[in-house]
Amino acid sequence: MLVPNLIIFYVKNPLESANFYTSLFGVKPVQSFPTWVSFSFPNGLHFALWSTKAKDFVSEGNGSRSELSFLVPNDQEVHRLHEEWVRLGVKIEQPPFKAVFGMNFVALDPDGHRIRVCIPD
Repeated sequence: MLVPNLIIFYVKNPLESANFYTSLFGVKPVQSFPTWVSFSFPNGLHFALWSTKAKDFVSEGNGSRSELSFLVPNDQEVHRLHEEWVRLGVKIEQPPFKAVFGMNFVALDPDGHRIRVCIPD
């Protein structure tokens, strides 16, 4: 079985975006270059930021068409993280609301990528 273990977001400035994600994740990147920054987590997931200005970057797509999501155990944790991220100055696209899959909210990173915090459905 092939198991995905890397998520890459295309960003304008990986070092600037790394500061944003460091404050959300509470961990520092394991690699940091002007055109590439990556984070590693104990569960085996890797998250990277790749500059759209890197000489070897090629993509015909544009815009933010995906989400990075965090599953949290309950509604209270959704609300707690929302309040914490608002204090950090994170832009909130959708404040906490109850969707068909449960309580959640959506934030935006500096490049407009959606970050959802929700309970398991």
